[in-house]
Amino acid sequence: MAVGIWSMVKANRGTVTGYFLAGRSMWWGPIGLSLYGSNIGSTSFIGLAGTGAASGIAVSAYELSGLFCLLLLAWLYIPVYISSAVTTMPQYLKKRFGGRRLQIYLSVLALIQYIFIKISADMFAGALFIQLALGWSLYPSILLLLAITAVYTIGGGLTAVMYTDAVSVCIMVIGAIILMVMAFVRVGGIETLITEYFQSIPDVRPPNTTCGVPTPEAFHLFRDATGSDLPWPGLVFGIFILSAWYFCTDQVLVQRSLAAKNMTHAKGGSILAAGLKILPLFLMVMPGMISRVLFKDDVACVTAEECVRACGNPASCTNIAYPKLVIELMPVGLRGLMVATMLAALMSSLTSVFNSSSSIFTVDLWGRVRRKASQRELMLVGRLFVLVMVGVGILWIPVVQAAQGGQLFDYIQSITSYQAPPVLACFTLGILWPRTNEPGAFWGMIIGLVVGTVRLILDFSYGFPRCGEPDNRPDIITRFHFLHFAILLFALCILATVVISLLTEPQDKDKLVRLTWWTRHSEEMPVDLSDSEEEEEEETEKEENGELQLEVTEQDVQVQDGGQRGSRSMMGMLVTGWNWFCGFSDIPTKKQTKAEKVASLKVITSLKEDRFWGRFVNITALVLMTIGIFFWGFFA
Repeated sequence: MAVGIWSMVKANRGTVTGYFLAGRSMWWGPIGLSLYGSNIGSTSFIGLAGTGAASGIAVSAYELSGLFCLLLLAWLYIPVYISSAVTTMPQYLKKRFGGRRLQIYLSVLALIQYIFIKISADMFAGALFIQLALGWSLYPSILLLLAITAVYTIGGGLTAVMYTDAVSVCIMVIGAIILMVMAFVRVGGIETLITEYFQSIPDVRPPNTTCGVPTPEAFHLFRDATGSDLPWPGLVFGIFILSAWYFCTDQVLVQRSLAAKNMTHAKGGSILAAGLKILPLFLMVMPGMISRVLFKDDVACVTAEECVRACGNPASCTNIAYPKLVIELMPVGLRGLMVATMLAALMSSLTSVFNSSSSIFTVDLWGRVRRKASQRELMLVGRLFVLVMVGVGILWIPVVQAAQGGQLFDYIQSITSYQAPPVLACFTLGILWPRTNEPGAFWGMIIGLVVGTVRLILDFSYGFPRCGEPDNRPDIITRFHFLHFAILLFALCILATVVISLLTEPQDKDKLVRLTWWTRHSEEMPVDLSDSEEEEEEETEKEENGELQLEVTEQDVQVQDGGQRGSRSMMGMLVTGWNWFCGFSDIPTKKQTKAEKVASLKVITSLKEDRFWGRFVNITALVLMTIGIFFWGFFA
């Protein structure tokens, strides 16, 4: 929290670029740590360890796939985003395809995903840990976490978020390493874990069933294509689609790279984050498996009565695998360190989502409704919107508790499988295939939305049966794994977008300059890179109105005070404190001339790299991919 407040003091928070993109001045260290911290939150500690306890190491494929997708972000997607000078992902779709319906659709979809997938799951995971470690009830724990997080997130913007992410990740990794070492010492090493895991069967379970029996494929990444919990086609292709959507098109992750001072720092940040993606297998998944070995009757409970006794959740108790290790293995002092680790993980993830969601709402939605809104109004609306999202997220937490058999990570990934593929298809075709046009992109996403929503409704309508109970769900759910569904949905959206684009008028090539992979280095400025003349006039009028309103406000205060010195001093102190917290300034911003705007835009959209450092990051990325391939092969 101290780092967040320090960042608030240092940062430029009074403009959209300063608040939402840290002034595009970040170097590779905070970028990489923030990318990792935004991804590895409390849901990863709880979710990865829980799924590891339930079914073994295959869940780590999400992290190993993320290694390659982080590099894909820096080398394929970010150059186009930077060259197009965008602040948000919906804004890129507007510039690339024109119109507003794609921008509005993606904005609304992203906000829904943040509320029902990220915010609610993060709050539940963090509060669950505090509930078990400190004995507090669930909802007071959530309110405390939100109060701490909101102070510097709402006040400090992306700069505060990224610097606190960097500190949080350091605390997170140190604490997780200490617990991993203690867990392996307690269980007797990796060889003992392999032997004991298959014998960690709870004493109380339904007779004549395999409920509670570990899968024989627990230590393999690649599993049977039809009957396993993570079939290998879905593991290879389905997870890659989900990871590519998350790391390459999601506002939370992309926003960190857009804050880089240049292209080399953006690549360096992705390399650092990609290297850290190797750690979760050892820091979270395997400790979760150790927790099952040590506490099989609690973590691996099967019957509803036993699960209620162990954790209060009749669906499953695998989510307590990691907190259980902390409580049982660590002494009082180190237990405090792990509480700090989980809080750091939660705050890192929540602050990232809060800042990104307010970015999308302010830039892509509120800016459409209030076209003449001043900078001050936009900053205030962005901050207030965070509070709205928090309230809705809290109300959704009971659903998160019961979904996907109580396994938090499976809940997150299953919903993502039904919503992410259409978005990835739209962005990928928009960047790589210039023939993609607005009708193709829009209807391709709508078709994907309809098909994905049908599957989502079926999943939640039928629920997830307990082990030993009859499974009355239709075959499309029981025999069609959600990762296989993600592959089919992605292919369907690609096909629909291509066909509709070919059947409709192509987009004017002049409007593709610096908006695709093939035109990213163009010296020309795209026709629609800046707003239209009409929008420029509205922006100018908006700035003038903002300055005029400020002058009137100051005059009104002086007139109304009229000699009441005590009241004026108190009001002045309150106004000054509020302006400092929000980063507002009463000094009008100097308006740029058209030539200055063009010059500034060329600097922002530059993709130039130093030759030595450009080669260095390329070689480092190749080495990192080689290491990633080795891990895939070793644990296959």
